[in-house]
Amino acid sequence: MNKKFWYLTKMSFNKKAKSKWFIITNIILLIFIVALFNISTIIEFFGGDFDSKTKLIVVDNASVYDIFDANLETLNEDDDFEITLGNENVEDIKENLSNDELIVVINGDNEEYLTSELISNEKIDSLTYQIILQALNSTKSVVGMMSEGIDANVLANISSNITIERTILNEENNTDENMDMVMSTVFPTLILPFFMLIIFLVQMVGGEICEEKTTRSMEIIIGNVSPKMHLMSKVLASNLFVILQGILLILYCVIAYLVSLALGGASIGSMVDVGSILDMLNLSSIGSSLIIVIPIAIVMIILSFVAYALVAGILASMTVNIEDFNQLQTPIMLISLAGYYLAIMAAMFDGSIFIRIISYLPFLSVFISPTLFILGQVTVIDMIISLVVLILFIYVMLKFGLKVYKAGILNYSSGKVWSKLFKAIRER
Repeated sequence: MNKKFWYLTKMSFNKKAKSKWFIITNIILLIFIVALFNISTIIEFFGGDFDSKTKLIVVDNASVYDIFDANLETLNEDDDFEITLGNENVEDIKENLSNDELIVVINGDNEEYLTSELISNEKIDSLTYQIILQALNSTKSVVGMMSEGIDANVLANISSNITIERTILNEENNTDENMDMVMSTVFPTLILPFFMLIIFLVQMVGGEICEEKTTRSMEIIIGNVSPKMHLMSKVLASNLFVILQGILLILYCVIAYLVSLALGGASIGSMVDVGSILDMLNLSSIGSSLIIVIPIAIVMIILSFVAYALVAGILASMTVNIEDFNQLQTPIMLISLAGYYLAIMAAMFDGSIFIRIISYLPFLSVFISPTLFILGQVTVIDMIISLVVLILFIYVMLKFGLKVYKAGILNYSSGKVWSKLFKAIRER
């Protein structure tokens, strides 16, 4: 029996992993990820220039060039501007003005202290305009204070932000307050591949079982092995394939990162300082949280893959074509989608009993439970409870779901798929 099981598993795995579409898809995926990491370098190769600076020619009619230059330098953190003092007439500068040059004319005014004119050949982006505007406003403030005899240091102290010292008395809830932003921006990107792999897994298991039923090859297979062995071989082969695909995705990202480092320029690899990121994690509370959450999350991910595959296989056994399976897989997709979005919005449910209960539920726990732990809303015990509930769910599926699978695997009746499912559950 073991030989038949491993033979079925090997055949199912090779059917996916050795197919032409898998090889072609992964080649395209590798090229896409490498290109995405190096998009700036690619654009530069075709004529784009991310290193070019906007040249500001300042026509100073109010003797404030040094003040304006200092203010612009403060705002220009990315060093995107190259500023020079124009000694020519404005009309003469206009005649030779290139597209990467701007003219800033600063004039004195008795009422407003300063007025300005911004001249360019074409429209400029809003970020560039805002930086120049802030520099001019700061310059105007300094000139106004000097004109009214107000000490610049005094006004700067008045208008500066108040210094706040944070003291959190509850040590169990001392998560970094910047984590809300991280969980709403970076985290969705990290869990998106896992969400896509779940969808891929459900469709793969169901599609393969539907194909075997449609071609009537299921009768031959079930005549030689038990329904339990058939289902478990599909679950194991599909999970191995999905894990392989996940490892390949990580490998592609590493390759893309190394390529971007080698190319340099404005690529992602040259902008990401891994050492700084690790230092930041060590200094914040999230660093210690990750050490605990990663091993539990990995186990939870693998078990969730098994749970999703089991449910997909059991539901597919009740169908006779792929259209019927599409009806049954819709609730699974909606549940996983709900888990994905609840994980993104988890920070909004701080202290809510609802989100804590949801974190225990199978299918949803893999998304929500690790997220809540990183946010400091649940403990390790809560994560272990989620893990135990997930294991119990898999046990129930193996004990009772297999009965439904046995009843439906050779059932070719054309009745409504939901009616057949509920009937099989009642009879078993």
